Amino acid sequence: MEINSFEDFNLNRQLLNAVADLGYGQPTPIQQQAIPPVLAGQDVLGIAQTGTGKTAAYLLPLLMKIKYAQGVLPRAIILAPTRELVMQIDAAIAELGKYTDVRHLAIYGGIGPKTQIEALQKGVDILVSTPGRFTDLYLKGVIGVKQLNTMVLDEADKMMDMGFMPQIRKILEVIPVKRQNLLFSATFPPKVEELSYEFLEFPTRVEVTPQASTAEMVSQKLYEVPNFRTKINLLAHLLADENATNRVIVFTRSKESADNIYKFLARKVVADDRIRVLHANKGQNTRINSMEAFKEGNIRVLVTTDVTARGIDVNEVSHVINFDVPLIYEDYVHRIGRTGRANRTGEAVTFMTMAEEYHVAKIEKIIRMEIPREPIPEGIEITETPFDERQDMLREIDNQRRKEDPTFKGAFHEKKHQPAPRGKATAGGKSARRPKSSTPARPGKPKAGPARNRRK
Repeated sequence: MEINSFEDFNLNRQLLNAVADLGYGQPTPIQQQAIPPVLAGQDVLGIAQTGTGKTAAYLLPLLMKIKYAQGVLPRAIILAPTRELVMQIDAAIAELGKYTDVRHLAIYGGIGPKTQIEALQKGVDILVSTPGRFTDLYLKGVIGVKQLNTMVLDEADKMMDMGFMPQIRKILEVIPVKRQNLLFSATFPPKVEELSYEFLEFPTRVEVTPQASTAEMVSQKLYEVPNFRTKINLLAHLLADENATNRVIVFTRSKESADNIYKFLARKVVADDRIRVLHANKGQNTRINSMEAFKEGNIRVLVTTDVTARGIDVNEVSHVINFDVPLIYEDYVHRIGRTGRANRTGEAVTFMTMAEEYHVAKIEKIIRMEIPREPIPEGIEITETPFDERQDMLREIDNQRRKEDPTFKGAFHEKKHQPAPRGKATAGGKSARRPKSSTPARPGKPKAGPARNRRK
């Protein structure tokens, strides 16, 4: 049966009215393929990028199944890796379930649990949570699980990257065995495949795009840059045209880098009230307020780590700039998926140093395409790489080569001048001899060995 509208699904009028209010037209491919088996009670494995409508693909049939408020204990649990994604899912439940009396609650860390515990005690039908907060409150005895009959894991690949596998296994041990399971992931690496075998029973697999494909509406480009300072200069140049780059997310690898970039841009390029920095060290209220301001268009530039790479639904992001290449390669897909959403075009720009070329090659293998290279625009100051920064990059390249070839000895170390062998003629024509020490050796004292257990 061909599905051309939400009316073709077996959904009640309350849900169809909410869908109409949201202006949804034709169901997206993931919704067309996932909603019928979920409605039929089957376990589903869904592989789809963020921005494809996958949240509604599992929420609409879940709300159809829950239908109305009942009892005190939750009947469905949705686990997501970050508090931002938990809040977004909870907001989507509020929108899609606006004509029902279904009770839903988002619980996450970063704030005290008192308010969340009080809300649980009043009664909840759908619980949305991070694995850590669910485990904490379950161990406190405030989450009853006897009525749970549906479990959803959203962004499963990110949960594996963040090390949630042990907590998820513990949760699976305590909730009822008889339940419907739904697992959604943007990519399907081995860890997620392993989890799917443990979690799903004879699942229907729904894959609407090739694994780890990049959004079709996103144009990609890459600049080869020599160092951090040149990256800063190029970033300032790209952000100088406010009309062209009207809503931008700049992704960095570390919190320190994010803070430094933010300070530079706020001082030199972007008005202080039009830029925010977001990372794990920021308080919960700051993170919420920054994201809301960005969604509303009050903030033009958001500098962030990968804490916001997934699940943040902002439709009009014009540019994503990868100031640093991500080390978790699938995160490239999720970063650039912040733009080109809801049938809008977007642009993803990546800066690459010589030490990041290795990681870009791995990303290109995953996305099955070469990211187009662009020449650095004229007028950009290309600074000389400081000695320490260059040495760090050479060491990193050595480590990369060693990872590919364990027998590799290290080109970085080969660059050092080795003493000529004893008795061989040197460039000056003299025989190379070991210089005599001015301090006589102390008999019986062992030679110093290599330092052990020293952090690299």
